[in-house]
Amino acid sequence: MKKHHIIFVCSFIFLLLFYREDPGLNWSIFCLFLTGFICFFFQDRFTERMHLILVITSVLSCLAFGWYGDAASFFAMALSILFLQFKTQDNQLKIVQIFPLVFLNGFASLGRIWMFNQWLPEKQIHNNFAKKLIAFFVIPAIFLGLFFIVYSFGSDHFSSLFTDYTLDLDVPQLLLLSIAGFYISFSFWNYWVPEVCYEKNDLLDNEFKNITEIKNQNTFSFLDIDFERRSGEITLALLNLMLLVFIATYNYEQFFETVTAQASKLSADTHERVNAVIFSILMAVGVIMFYFKGGFNFDKKATFLKTLAKIWIFLNGILIVSTIIKNSEYISFFGLTYKRLGVYAFLVLAIIGLVYSFLKITKQKTNAYLVNQMVWYFYGTVLLCSYVNWGNLITNYNISVNKGVTPQFLSSLNFNDDTRRAYFLQNHLDGGKTEIQREELINFYQNSTFLSKALYYDFLTEKK
Repeated sequence: MKKHHIIFVCSFIFLLLFYREDPGLNWSIFCLFLTGFICFFFQDRFTERMHLILVITSVLSCLAFGWYGDAASFFAMALSILFLQFKTQDNQLKIVQIFPLVFLNGFASLGRIWMFNQWLPEKQIHNNFAKKLIAFFVIPAIFLGLFFIVYSFGSDHFSSLFTDYTLDLDVPQLLLLSIAGFYISFSFWNYWVPEVCYEKNDLLDNEFKNITEIKNQNTFSFLDIDFERRSGEITLALLNLMLLVFIATYNYEQFFETVTAQASKLSADTHERVNAVIFSILMAVGVIMFYFKGGFNFDKKATFLKTLAKIWIFLNGILIVSTIIKNSEYISFFGLTYKRLGVYAFLVLAIIGLVYSFLKITKQKTNAYLVNQMVWYFYGTVLLCSYVNWGNLITNYNISVNKGVTPQFLSSLNFNDDTRRAYFLQNHLDGGKTEIQREELINFYQNSTFLSKALYYDFLTEKK
């Protein structure tokens, strides 16, 4: 089956799944079809273990969205399918290019659809099938319609043979879904990769090329390599000194300073400090990428600069560990929330980023090496967020430690309904308006048609 055939088939499947349905399980089924088509029609391109891993994560993400039906699982499902398609169709391109390409094709497909000669084989336009279609269907249908109008004016009984019944079709929805399904299918199967992506793909390699030329490259035209190296040493030495002072004051404020503020003020202060750490880590990685983007990776005189950079990485690691400890202490006092789990997720990614920054320096890798590795860890984080029922985990933990168990907060968490209902019933609690909205959402999904469901809600125990 050729690509234009797959586009039309997927468009028809989309229409069947979504006609008169709300978004729900139909998205999972549609993406499972996409995954199956990739595996069946392009199995000869499955040359790496990564292809198999992406097939598995795509299927699991489809199942996760079919179960939860939330934004996190939808994002994981979409990312998995796109990664699998991109890795299968354009394996030579670096995976990071998928993000600008998705954005670009979102607009480009609107115009490329009308360039029929680029995606429809020419023989399909000028062959006998087109002639038969016009001669045996289009022309007779036109004349039949014209004479039907004339005869309808001359005989009411003749007209009633064709007009005294209604066809139960939602034509506007049918038209919109046909257009949406075709647009999505076309963009997915026939996406456009500009030539510049292939030409510049080498810039995203993990290894340097033309090392001799890179050694003599200056960042600033007005500074030679010796002055630039000394500038880097002074900068990193001062940054290390400042970071030492910051770590000392940060840890003093976090662990030793007496705090008598209210919980809300303490929460705001903690979030403010965590935000400072987040920006510090991002800038730290940026500093490493700035100084070790080229020549200093191979400069034999840059030993001291590399040492300072490694110290800088180590000190940022200490800052991350301090933040992890404080976040854990904060959780022990006030319980879990999505934000506090998010802090853990970012800090773990930050540690991984620092490790790869260290490897980048020691193994003389490009900046793209760091970006390429972190894209996969970001993807893994998205998958983890979509597979695990964090709302229920938070609820169970908070109830077990009796922290963060206000009714309104528990009612605002997702997918904790059995646990929340049992706890509210046992303690005679009521989540108020938030609880009412949660129960309305449950009723909506439980009363939806099969294709519009999120299966999680069908397996809830009946409310007592």
